[in-house]
Amino acid sequence: MGHGHFNGVKTAMLFGLLGGVVLLASWLLFGGSQQGLLVGLVIALVVNGIAYWTSGSVAVRAMRARPVTEAEQPAMHRIVRELSERAGQPMPQLYVSPTSAPNAFATGRNPKNAKVCATQGILDILDERELRGVLGHELMHVYNRDILTSSIAAAMASVITYLAYIAMFFGGGDRERPNPLAAMLILFLGPVAAGLVQMAISRTREYDADEDGAQLTGDPLALASALSKLERGVQARPLAPEQQLQNSSHLFIANPFRAADVKSLFATHPPMAERIARLEAMAYGYRQR
Repeated sequence: MGHGHFNGVKTAMLFGLLGGVVLLASWLLFGGSQQGLLVGLVIALVVNGIAYWTSGSVAVRAMRARPVTEAEQPAMHRIVRELSERAGQPMPQLYVSPTSAPNAFATGRNPKNAKVCATQGILDILDERELRGVLGHELMHVYNRDILTSSIAAAMASVITYLAYIAMFFGGGDRERPNPLAAMLILFLGPVAAGLVQMAISRTREYDADEDGAQLTGDPLALASALSKLERGVQARPLAPEQQLQNSSHLFIANPFRAADVKSLFATHPPMAERIARLEAMAYGYRQR
């Protein structure tokens, strides 16, 4: 079950744009030298590789989540088992966070290492049909390898920052040292440009997971209804914007912070109204068949 063709093409174009920013930064700072780019790539890949391998544990710990048995959460287990079997994938580990902020997230390098977490807040406000829509969305993040996608995007974005610092403080001799103005521009504007593209990739993956999750469950309106409740619930009971949670915010089905705490340009999630409208359009299309 693949994601939508348009969003797949859009993701590829955004990766191409992000790669272009990296190459432009390297050219401006090092006059076409590949040495600085290589050093920046190695540093960024190591840092983000560690984040990729530990992202699941970090997010689960930050939310104080614990694994739950089928006796504790029978509906959650029943839904995830059914959807996993339908997708032909292994059953992930299920977690519940005690926080009253309504949300859910999935993480894991692949389906065999997947974790799906729901907060107590989301379990309190959603009915079983809506919860099924949310869990289908989260499973598709795992099946679409979105953790890998976001890790690569983060690595490429980090390269630009590392390149600028390397150029500013560890440039070669006078003839090799980069143009100070170019270095300053890349230092301050490069990460902004890369961050915008990285966030655009995250928003595209949310659309993909909405669409694919709705196809997996066969019930787009269930997810639309859940997102509507989540939008109100998050505004009433947001998470505190701690750094650990900010670094993991792209994992959640809904932006876990108040709108005022997140700059719209750097939001990792598309507007909820647009996501709901897309799902309603899908449901209308299903009824027409």
